[in-house]
Amino acid sequence: MCSDVKTILIVLSVAVLSCSPLRKLQDIRSGAVAMQISVPEEEPEDDPCEVDIDSIVGSLSDGPVIMNAIRDSETGEMVATDVINASKVIARFRNVAERDGYVSIGFDVSVPSGMSDSRWQLKLYPEMRISGDTVALEPVFITGEAYRAGQMRGYQRYHNFISSIVTDSLDLIWTRQLEIFLQRHFPETYAMKTDSSLVSDPVAENLFGVTQADALKHYRKTLKIRNNERRKSRMGKMYDRYVKDPIVTEGIRLDTILTASDGDFLYRYVHTFRSRPALKKVMVTLAGEMFEDGESICRLPFPEDLTFYISSLSSMADLTPKYRMMILERTVYDNTKALIDFRQGSAVVDTSLSDNASELNRVISCVDDVVGRKEYELDSLVIMASCSPEGEFRQNSLLSAARSDAVREYMKDYVPAEWKPVLRTSSMPENWDQFRRIVANDTVIGDQARRKILTMTEDMDDPDRTEKMISEMPEYRYLREKIYPKLRSVSFDFHLHRVGMQKDTVHTTELDTVYMEGLDALRELDYKRAVTILRPYDDYNSALAFVSAGYDRSALDVLDRLDTGQAKVCYLKAMVLSRLGIYDEAMKYYELSIARDPYLEHRANLDPEMFVLVNKINKQL
Repeated sequence: MCSDVKTILIVLSVAVLSCSPLRKLQDIRSGAVAMQISVPEEEPEDDPCEVDIDSIVGSLSDGPVIMNAIRDSETGEMVATDVINASKVIARFRNVAERDGYVSIGFDVSVPSGMSDSRWQLKLYPEMRISGDTVALEPVFITGEAYRAGQMRGYQRYHNFISSIVTDSLDLIWTRQLEIFLQRHFPETYAMKTDSSLVSDPVAENLFGVTQADALKHYRKTLKIRNNERRKSRMGKMYDRYVKDPIVTEGIRLDTILTASDGDFLYRYVHTFRSRPALKKVMVTLAGEMFEDGESICRLPFPEDLTFYISSLSSMADLTPKYRMMILERTVYDNTKALIDFRQGSAVVDTSLSDNASELNRVISCVDDVVGRKEYELDSLVIMASCSPEGEFRQNSLLSAARSDAVREYMKDYVPAEWKPVLRTSSMPENWDQFRRIVANDTVIGDQARRKILTMTEDMDDPDRTEKMISEMPEYRYLREKIYPKLRSVSFDFHLHRVGMQKDTVHTTELDTVYMEGLDALRELDYKRAVTILRPYDDYNSALAFVSAGYDRSALDVLDRLDTGQAKVCYLKAMVLSRLGIYDEAMKYYELSIARDPYLEHRANLDPEMFVLVNKINKQL
């Protein structure tokens, strides 16, 4: 009889052990039970070019925190809406499309029932390896019902501790004893209890013989205050003691509660990210850790990686350099002007007068710039000074010539030695053309006066007579003070020729740097900038920029003007027509594209967007 009982107990013990969390943990550690990630068995969507950026957040509430979950109206349980029932798949790679600079990858996270227990929490950490970098994705938490209940009990215990901290200062004073003291010894003061008037501390001191502060201090609950302050100082320590595993509310993809552990868990994870130039593939792996009562009890092994091969339209760009025709002239002309002021009737260059120093420094910088351009050689530098209309024309002629000579002598100290012999001078006694331009655009002079001045200065025979008539106008003071100084200027005309060039003109080609900047934008996946730069060229790459940016109608408009004898043009046209739902035309151009370039058939099979069209063609065969 005793042996039978022992046998029954041993059988029961083995049965309990086989179903216990300990046995589950042994299976997990040995690898007999393991999580998996896999690519879902599904065809690309009809419109994969739409980018949907993941944005999932949560907040701490009175109940358990669930990401992407709803509460069942009948049972009251929280149910994860992202958990799907699907068959386990074994695909380890997928081709995905980059569109508008973004890539979306999707994979299934599968956890067998043998890894779940009411007292456990599984924390799964997916990672993405992209272009040599490792990017941590938002984790997925699978929480047992008892584990979450323990978390909530910890929050409740901490809440109880916080509630024990006194926040009302009246609870820390022997209020009743203070009132009795006042009523017994100072009835007049006690009457103030129902009086809303303010009694200052000095008045109360005269009534009590002590200050209000002294009275309050005497009737404070000193021990209770001390204990209350000690509780406040221990808030952080008590939080760590009671809340061993805080509920995460940010930076998490899903935290779902499992109320039963008799079924597998499957979660469809979708992540959208900004692509990178020349991105060919992305690797995804999964790590995990198991917790019980806030402590880690097991690290989960890494399942086999997934690989996503990226199909990008930017790889279809025509990288052939574009050149533009240039006509080079042997002679080159450049000039600058400086407002160099002179004292009345003087031709001396005075660097302390007005802005002469800064103006001359600017001219010297221009000279240095020309000197540094070794492809040019200076033929002559002509310095021409001009005067304002004040004074006689004959005197201004002499003065302007003298000022030109003075500036030339000044500049000799700042030009190379070989330039000094080719410094030339010229003069403009009175700069009436500049005067007319300034008056025509001036906003201070009235319209009637402006018309009168312009009429007087048009085709004039006697500048002195014209200047005298202007001096009799009411506006003359304004002209003399504001406009005339602008006419006292010095211009510097650089006459150069290209070194080694014999002919007067040469036709040559030059790399179109603007166009190449547009190609760089395509390669860098900056499609909006690529469209802006390449739009005027109206060629294949501009059409590709439109397609990549999602401007299908604009792309089709450009493609209609291109030669459909080019395989890539037909391929892009097929893609755009497919996007617009014009499948019959799309099929025609797709077949033309692979007839001209068989490789495009291979690309179409790898391109999720074209895969839809290829499937339609195959179904018709």
